[in-house]
Amino acid sequence: MFPTAPSQGAPVERTSCELADVFAQYGAAYQRSHPLRPAQRKALWAITHCRTAALGGQHEWCEACGFEQYTYHSCRNRHCPKCQSTDSAAWAAARQQELLPVPYFHHVFTLPHDFHGLILYSERNQSALLRLLFDATAATLLAFGRSELGGQVGFTLVLHTWDQRLRAHYHLHCLIPSGALSADGSQWIAGGRKFLFPVRGLSKMFRAKYLDGLEALLANGQLDIPPQLCWLQEPRGRRPWLRRLRRKPWVVYAKPPFAGPRKLVNYLARYTHRVAISNDRLLDCRDDQVRYAYRDRQDGDRRKVDTLPAAEFLQRFLQHVLPDGFFRIRHYGLLANCVKRQRLALCRRLLGVHVSAVVEEPPHTAAEWMEALLGIDITQCPRCGVRLQITRLPRPCASRSPSCQPPDDRARSPWDTS
Repeated sequence: MFPTAPSQGAPVERTSCELADVFAQYGAAYQRSHPLRPAQRKALWAITHCRTAALGGQHEWCEACGFEQYTYHSCRNRHCPKCQSTDSAAWAAARQQELLPVPYFHHVFTLPHDFHGLILYSERNQSALLRLLFDATAATLLAFGRSELGGQVGFTLVLHTWDQRLRAHYHLHCLIPSGALSADGSQWIAGGRKFLFPVRGLSKMFRAKYLDGLEALLANGQLDIPPQLCWLQEPRGRRPWLRRLRRKPWVVYAKPPFAGPRKLVNYLARYTHRVAISNDRLLDCRDDQVRYAYRDRQDGDRRKVDTLPAAEFLQRFLQHVLPDGFFRIRHYGLLANCVKRQRLALCRRLLGVHVSAVVEEPPHTAAEWMEALLGIDITQCPRCGVRLQITRLPRPCASRSPSCQPPDDRARSPWDTS
């Protein structure tokens, strides 16, 4: 049996293991015994085949020294731990360009665990209740901006749905500048450096707005009710449950970013285009068991090791796959996409910030990002420095073998051999 909780700092034995290896070994058997939603099937297929010949790729060789290598395409699924590093870096660079020269605050709005069963029951519930989480949080912050500062605030919300052990933990991270733009746009109203809004007040309003929205969804029949919560279908049954939740304190965290807003942007960027667990936390997968490392936040942030049956590990990961088209990152107020450019320019003028007319163009391609971030030119031969020649490799058997094609939502998944 694998150890489950080594002491802090103890060396941890690690074999070569990635999330794709877990999916490749146990994904087909899991899908035969567990019904999956369309987005989950796509994520399972994509992560399994990421950077393999099934997705095609390219053959690179050097005419000068004879060096050659094969590289395969990434799946670009937003739940894959190997993909979208360039998108994450681009997102962080764009957010840092939007930072104003004012103090910033980091807020976290957390849903109580009472909602987990309802959210996880169906994709319809997942979309509706997580959208409501965004709406209630945004309405709360915008209301406090008007009442406490007398203007419009701007903020970015990023959804996280997991904890260190891949269990459900629904919360929003918020990055918000300390201040607001007056209603007539004539002045910047500064907020505090150590305090922006009262946490207790934020918690109460957030709770009220979320439960009001939940009550409306239930009354209008817009949620699927799991059997264990069947009493939510009737007003008489759900009133005591909602009343108990209205008396319960909801967790809202608010502090200035410890190392400044740029560090917080970089932290959030690591999770904007990936989900739940990174490959470097996976230790090994064998004998129908998956072993991974995690940080125990309730035990001094000590590093520990957990072992799960493969089926449970897959279940925990796949519950964090969001429906297609659901946005995990949203911007509000001054930072809303439709007004962001004009409002930020106005705020900078009011703050007396000179903005250069020349804006440095960020990298676009993966090769440009590799050179910008690591100083490596992947278009050149690593042996002699001559530019590599490239031949595209199509997907093999794309027209004949379903194993080379992503699942079609209109038909049975190619993984399903039953």
